Formats: sequence, C-alpha cells, structure tokens
Amino acid sequence: MYIHREVDTELLNWKTTTTRKPLLMRGARQVGKSSAIRHLGQRFSYFIEINFDENRQWIELFNSTQNIDELLEQISILENTPIIEGETLLFLDEIQSSLPAINLLRYFYEKKPNLHVIAAGSLLEFALKELASFGVGRIRSLFMYPLTFQEFLLAHNEALLLEKLKHATPTSPIPDSLHQKLVSYYKKFLIIGGMPEVVKSYVIHKDLLEIQRILDDLIISLQADFTKYKKRIEPLKIAEVFSNVVMQQGEKFTYTYPNASLNNQQIKEILQLLEMAGLVHFVTHTAANGIPLGAEINPKKRKVLLFDTGIYQRILKLDIGQLLTLDNLSVINKGNIAELSVGLELIKNQSPYERTNLYYWQREAKNSQAEVDYVIQQGETILPLEVKAGTKGAMQSMFLFLHEKNKHKGIRISLENFGKMEKIDIYPLYGVWNLVNENGLQIVASHFQIINKS
Repeated sequence: MYIHREVDTELLNWKTTTTRKPLLMRGARQVGKSSAIRHLGQRFSYFIEINFDENRQWIELFNSTQNIDELLEQISILENTPIIEGETLLFLDEIQSSLPAINLLRYFYEKKPNLHVIAAGSLLEFALKELASFGVGRIRSLFMYPLTFQEFLLAHNEALLLEKLKHATPTSPIPDSLHQKLVSYYKKFLIIGGMPEVVKSYVIHKDLLEIQRILDDLIISLQADFTKYKKRIEPLKIAEVFSNVVMQQGEKFTYTYPNASLNNQQIKEILQLLEMAGLVHFVTHTAANGIPLGAEINPKKRKVLLFDTGIYQRILKLDIGQLLTLDNLSVINKGNIAELSVGLELIKNQSPYERTNLYYWQREAKNSQAEVDYVIQQGETILPLEVKAGTKGAMQSMFLFLHEKNKHKGIRISLENFGKMEKIDIYPLYGVWNLVNENGLQIVASHFQIINKS
C-alpha cells in the first residue's frame, strides 16, 4: 500500500520540467522519502536504485571515478539496466554514506542535464554540513516531513470529506456533522502522528495498540541514530536533551532542567544536532514590531517542537482514551499536544523547497505577562495566532497583542468549527491548511543551509 503524498505532485512537475536539476530529498528518517521516489520510478521506463549503505561496492565505485559517462556505463552494466536520458530514473539512496557521490551530483547537472537523478538519505544534513558551499545553483532541495492532516485523510480514502474541508472558511463553516467527523479524525491523527509506517498500519488494521508498538520501535530506531550525530558527544547526552525537549513541549526551553549534566553551550549544540536530524523545530521569540519577523528575535528565548505528535504522545505515555473522548485537550498534558500539532502543520503546509522557521511573542512585564503561541506573516501584515485545546478559553494575550501592535485581526485555532468573533477569525485545529492557503501565510525561511532553494 502506497500512501499518496502532496510531494508526489512536485516530483511529477520535476520529471516533466525542461529546466531540471538533480534533486536532493531531505528530511528526518522514515518520513517516506524513499517510498515517494520509488513511486515516481513507476513513471519511467527504467528505474535504478543504488543504496550506499546496503552495498559498499557503490561507495568504492563513486570513489574510483569522477567521469560521469564512465560511471553511468558501469552502473548500467552492474544493474543490467539501460540508462537513457528522459527514460531512466537514477535513485541514489543513503547518499550521506558517500561524500564523493554527493559531490558528483553537480556534475550530473552539467554533463547530463536530461538525466533524471534523485538522491536521498537519513541524517543527510550532517554530510552536507561538511560541504557548506556544495552544489549552489546546480542542485534543488526538496524537504519532506511526516504526513499532514490532509494526507492522513486521503490515506483513509476520505477525498470527498477533504474536498469539503478545503472550501470551508470562517465565513462559510463546514456542516456540524462533518465538523464532528473531522474532529474525530483529528484526535486519531494526534495519537497516530504522521509517520507513514504508523499511518499505513492503522489504515489496514485499525489497531491502536499495535500503533503504540510500532511507535516504540520507531523511537528506539531514532535513538539508535544518536551514535551517528557526533562522535565526541555521548549518545546518552543527546538522549538527555531529547527527553527534555519532550518534557518542555509548549514552553520556553530552559537549559536549567532538573538533573542536567551538560552546560548551556553543550545543550545548545545538541539541540542544533537534533534540528539537523529533522527531529525538532525551533519557535523563536520575536518582538513582532514589523517584518521580517526575524529582524527582532531573541534566540535565547525558544520553544522546541518535536517533529511528530505520535512520537510525542508515545514517549509521554499519554492516555489515548482521553485524547479520543474528551472535548477539551487542555486537561491532557496542559494541551501542549494541540499547540505542537498546529506548529507542525504550519511547517508542513509551506513550500517544500525551503526549510521554515516559526516565531512566537511573549511579554514578560511585571504583573502583565502575555504570550501568543505563533506569530505569522500575511503579505506585509503580522497575524497573531493563539491555540486553544478546547472550544473555550480567554483571549487576553491575543487582544493585548492586537492593542499593543495596533493590529486589526487575530487567529484562534481550537476544537470549534470555522467562525468569526470580534477581530478574530476562528479555524478548527484540523483546518491549518485552510488558514495557510486562505490567508497566503508566509512562514519565514530559517537560516538553515539551503542548497539552491530557488
């Protein structure tokens, strides 16, 4: 069973474009990169998959020659498959295991511009860091994440429901019966998350207990990778920081957590490694006085989002029965899972050709503290976005922000249906796609290294 992804459209566009460049698929491990590329391979007359981890002869081959024609000839013979420009897709998987192979990607663009070449790999960012100026202008990056909520619906064959959802707005809410159905799917999405293996298992077997076991396997696999992040940092130290990211979800990350065995600089370095691995995303404080939002940030004030809600709930051993039945998620881990979900959906629904960053606003004046969960950009306008884990909740921070920044509109995301109230547009927690697309939101690109994102 293949779960169709929105990135499939981008891959098809890349296949047919006349200005094609070698493509580098980037993202956390097991988010579906290889599956999407193999699915694309069905559109070609010939498909060759080279895995540098499974067969070291490929590493030796790419080490032995820099001549593209000679290299392709040997690959064709070894695989007994023709390599014909326009008809063959060459997939270089786990390419992080061969720096010479990464370096050669630029020459495919120069020497064989009509040959379709895609590379991918887990922990690819660590290899790219060693090649800081590599491939600019000759390679295109495509970032991939766990499934979005709309992809989750499609995996459940809910195309008609998704189509109805995509036409909903604060002035045109969805019928209440469909709203309740979408809320039910959304709660399952929080538990299951967006990792393809987990979603596929649930679609086939409808067994939430088996889902928990698969999530446990994924967590063990992710933690096993800690040994590959940086040799001079002990895996247990990385695990310590990773654990505290989970515990501090929804809060400003503090380096002085209980039983910390690391200093601030070491923790900061490990957080950067986790970001490179695609396991966390930063939400940085901004003064939000104007655009770009990144012009007035305080990097010492950051929240850190775990990359998947399914992984998150499983690590914390949250009560999935409560997640499925309660109408107010705030009683479950203070509602942080709802805020996490919204942040992840904001990231996943942006352009796949660049890494994105998120911002929040906080006022810490004495006797007047306030916080807006996310601050986002709509053209040249700044929009405050507040997440509510139920259908009710005060909006003091939102209205304080609107008054202080002289803004006329805010966004509330909750378990409510689409709607409007004074100065506030209301979107349901399952409607982040609608929020992004209706408002033309721009989530500002981060300073993370991008290989030719244009």
